[in-house]
Amino acid sequence: MSMQDPIADMLTRIRNAHGAKKAHVVMPSSKLKEAIARVLENEGYIESFHVATEDSSPKTTLTVILKYLGGVPVISKIKRISKPGLRKYANHSTLPRVLGGLGVAIVSTSAGVMSDAQARKLGHGGEILCHVE
Repeated sequence: MSMQDPIADMLTRIRNAHGAKKAHVVMPSSKLKEAIARVLENEGYIESFHVATEDSSPKTTLTVILKYLGGVPVISKIKRISKPGLRKYANHSTLPRVLGGLGVAIVSTSAGVMSDAQARKLGHGGEILCHVE
């Protein structure tokens, strides 16, 4: 079975791991997933992440260390916005504000993957990958 949307898969794995109170979640790695993990780490939604290569195979895995506050997951909601069947783009002036600025929209811009606040500050628009609350 081929995976149609690896980003949705990543978000679902994080959501499921939080639901099962796991400390970390492991998934196949890609540059885009690493960039999303970096934004999640910078915004304080996850503890950290690291990329490892299996000795026997050329494939790399991405391990995301999840973050909890008093046993409650820091990420209450994580939702895919731009899907392969329907891409969602916004310029810097129309970037969405998640929870009135309390949440984060992760945006893929020409200058790389960043939070909506950072993209707004730099004047970049782009593809809205997901919302995190």
